[in-house]
Amino acid sequence: MHVRLGIIGKTNTGKTTFFNAATMQSAEVSTYPFTTKQPNYGVAHVITHCVCKELGVKDNPRNSLCIEGYRHIPIELIDLPGLIKGAWAGKGLGNQFLNIASQADALIHIVDASGSVDEEGRLTEPGTGNPLADVYDINEELVLWLTKLIERQEDKISRNLKSGKPLPEVMADLLQGARINQEHIQTALKQSGLERKDFENWTPMDDRKFAEVLLDVAKPMIIVANKMDLEPAQENYEILRDQLVNKIVVPASAEAELTLKRAVQKGLIKYVPGEEVFQIIDESQLTEKQQWALDFIDKKILGEYMGTGVQFALNVCVFKLLRMNAVYPVSDPTKFSDKSGNVLPDVYLMPSGATVRDLARAIHSELEKGLLYAVDARLGIRLPNDYQLKDRDVLTIVSATRKG
Repeated sequence: MHVRLGIIGKTNTGKTTFFNAATMQSAEVSTYPFTTKQPNYGVAHVITHCVCKELGVKDNPRNSLCIEGYRHIPIELIDLPGLIKGAWAGKGLGNQFLNIASQADALIHIVDASGSVDEEGRLTEPGTGNPLADVYDINEELVLWLTKLIERQEDKISRNLKSGKPLPEVMADLLQGARINQEHIQTALKQSGLERKDFENWTPMDDRKFAEVLLDVAKPMIIVANKMDLEPAQENYEILRDQLVNKIVVPASAEAELTLKRAVQKGLIKYVPGEEVFQIIDESQLTEKQQWALDFIDKKILGEYMGTGVQFALNVCVFKLLRMNAVYPVSDPTKFSDKSGNVLPDVYLMPSGATVRDLARAIHSELEKGLLYAVDARLGIRLPNDYQLKDRDVLTIVSATRKG
């Protein structure tokens, strides 16, 4: 499954720095509001243990990377224009922001934990901003946007319901452009207590309640408490963590991650994203400023928080919020290779509950058409088409039209 994460937040919170650190692109970063006027698209990676060591093989991946036994799996990352109050009504770049945000499977909300941003997204004295209020502001904009989106479709929903279609199917047809499906809607109806209430009798409060739940279900969100390298951030991080009990709050320094990755590019250090240590290759090659920066990151970021938080946030989004499993399809179940001899060539991110048939479809539509069964490459046993995939499965899909 193609996974897409959206980076959201107010201006000047470090969204684009996070994006650059995760993708190693060079999107423009500035301190004036709305530097990001158009979304930036890039490829980041989530990291999980590869099965190569367990199987005792040397792999040569095609659609991903294997670095020291860790599989780096590509995902799409979108850096969205900054959001301010009133975005749902079109203020600022609101309409553009929200339309693009709807295309994400999950959202990464970047908050300036140092309190250096006011409610309009302007830089201010560290400690004077309110990161917790920023979280509530952004969430309110998303809820209002989704509420209005549903309300604008009410007439169409009512007309289609009269044809005998169930509400989840009707809504899914109208909201599919926002990557909202029937399962999302069915779950939201149940959790909001509206499953048995006639849609014609929904009140404006019902619309909002449903939108709040649907947002959590269809667009799960992680909070990244950024700028932990600044002094006031620790106290605000603790407030965020204690108050947002239903959210995962990750302490982070996107600037530190970007600095480390640039040092790797220059050949100054060895560093694997997500790890809590790095190794200086030759201290004599460092300038005094570079040495100071690396010492600061080592003590104040890696030493305090066991990482910069950037890679951890990506991994949490994909493997915890979206509950993705890493599945390895191979053509030869004894050599764990494809037809060209590439060992463990591909890995697919498949959602919890996905089946062998879903995997076949993800690989190629023709493979699904002639699907017969799958083979567990570890055990050598046949698996039915409705077998639910598990993390780290290594499978051969047998099809009358093609073998994968």
